[in-house]
Amino acid sequence: MKHPILAWTAIALAAGTQTPAHADTTLRMFVSSQGSPETHRKIADLYEQRNPGIKIEIELGGATSELQAQYLNTALSSRDPSLDVLILDIIRPAQFSAAGWISPLGDAAEAAPVLKDYIKAYADANTVDGKLVALPSHADALLLYYRKDLLDKYGLPVPKTWPELAETAGKILAGEGNPELQGLSFQGKAIEGAVCTFFLPYWSAGHDLTRDGKFVFDKDGAVAAFNVWKGLVDQGIAKKNISEVGTDDTRREFQAGKAVFASLWGYGWSNFQGEDSAVRDKVGVAVLPAVEGGRPVSCLGGWEWAVSAYSRHQEEARKLVTFLSGMEATKIKAIEASYLPPQTALYADPDVQKAMPWVESARAVVESAIPRPVTPRYNEVSEVIRTLFNAVIGGSMTPEDAAAQIDARLRRILR
Repeated sequence: MKHPILAWTAIALAAGTQTPAHADTTLRMFVSSQGSPETHRKIADLYEQRNPGIKIEIELGGATSELQAQYLNTALSSRDPSLDVLILDIIRPAQFSAAGWISPLGDAAEAAPVLKDYIKAYADANTVDGKLVALPSHADALLLYYRKDLLDKYGLPVPKTWPELAETAGKILAGEGNPELQGLSFQGKAIEGAVCTFFLPYWSAGHDLTRDGKFVFDKDGAVAAFNVWKGLVDQGIAKKNISEVGTDDTRREFQAGKAVFASLWGYGWSNFQGEDSAVRDKVGVAVLPAVEGGRPVSCLGGWEWAVSAYSRHQEEARKLVTFLSGMEATKIKAIEASYLPPQTALYADPDVQKAMPWVESARAVVESAIPRPVTPRYNEVSEVIRTLFNAVIGGSMTPEDAAAQIDARLRRILR
């Protein structure tokens, strides 16, 4: 027998209206306040129009993955039935599934006809112990944003390595003589973005955290990774208080014309092209630099739609999740909010390409991006790495001491 997820897909993506299983049902959808709430509202309105009797309320979560997770941890551990559909950071489905907080959507093997349209990393992230536990909202990966106008002004190419970025930024900073301009903005605050920041040079040098289920942390590699970021601060390429900079701080700084380079997620593009942006039509996007002798890598990001295990409207919530993860909804998000689509076909869509001229090259970045460790204990892994990274960047701990602590603490967590 076909799994219901296939039937939900056919129903939710149909162009016409449908009769809901229970009329006058209100579904409460939890989304991030950092992203584009107005775009989610537009998509919700479209679903309501096609599904008379269904009303969707949107609840905005915190501005960071950690704040959202903290709220959801509290709500779901108390079996709160008020939330029906949840948007989760890509690192959360395995954890939430293990806790019993989200409803399985079906058998992953039977859902293969649905999953084949998505970039493989997202199908994999949402598959836990053979069960499909979530569906993709949008893809993402860290990208290098750069000021095309400033690189052109000084006749400089886009840097391929971190030392080249430091040299390029240094030349531009010296030439501009603007004390408000920094060379590179990145996430140094003790948030999830700092985990990805730490991993960029670590992975670029060929190191892993786990391999074949075994802990394989390389302390010397971690010291070298810490020194990449600390060196950028010490050289004045990144500002001294970079340890206080979060994800949207980087977005605001670059948008205000206060950075030559920025390491940031895909959502930055639509903001940089807004009418209030100081860098409108001056921005380029590239793969992040590599370490000397290493390969360029990115950190896999993205968000997933899941159904709360405590929702009183399981069938309706599943249908909504299927629509939200479908081609029509993800195309709207790509065009209006520069969210990278999770479906491979949309990277060749003319409308998406017009709105996001860099989208085709972004696909290669996303498909080659490295996922963070998938483990039900990811919260602990994240806390160790982001707090120690923040301590190194803030100057309160040496790279050597931080690497030793990561080794000791994660060895216990991931044993």
